[in-house]
Amino acid sequence: MSKWKIIMVAFMVVALLATFLSGCDDDGEEEKEKYGFPREEIEEMVRRFLDANKKAEAEGDWKKHLTPFYTEDAEHTVNAASSLDEVARGRDEISDWVLGTAMEGLEGWTYPYQQVLIDETKGEVVGFWKQIAPGKRPDGSNYEVAGMGVSWFGYAGNYQWSWQKDFLDIDNVVALIGELGQAGLLSDALKEKIRTYMEGS
Repeated sequence: MSKWKIIMVAFMVVALLATFLSGCDDDGEEEKEKYGFPREEIEEMVRRFLDANKKAEAEGDWKKHLTPFYTEDAEHTVNAASSLDEVARGRDEISDWVLGTAMEGLEGWTYPYQQVLIDETKGEVVGFWKQIAPGKRPDGSNYEVAGMGVSWFGYAGNYQWSWQKDFLDIDNVVALIGELGQAGLLSDALKEKIRTYMEGS
């Protein structure tokens, strides 16, 4: 093969590589455009959501303050054990079950977020929070679930979540419930919820 043919082949290879790489860049831009959001927007979403959480804790009305933060077709999943997933589909079911029935008996409990991580390129947020019951232990410390719960959110734009996945350690929750029971600090509503659960299990 002459040197000119070699040069021509080299040029063709370079051109093909350039076309391929250009296509990859376009795909990356399309992916970013499809899933990405301005970081400032997601930070504002988190600020609004955490503020609404505090208002819900203060008033004991989670439905009122948090329901507007979910899209109409949002999905909420709670994983409390390796083989247990409870799923609420749609804003109405999230409002009625997750923010309504599931919170009954937990009046006075607070769930302060300790850290929030944002991935604006995917529109995803991860938050770490505590579960603190009313009252204090004899040593002055809070009655709280050991460790932290985790919530993973998908941002849909317009200051709403399209999905949320909660993870918590049910053994630690049960341990605190037992401690509260021994201290005589379980509310009547929570006692009734536990009784109903035990009868149904």
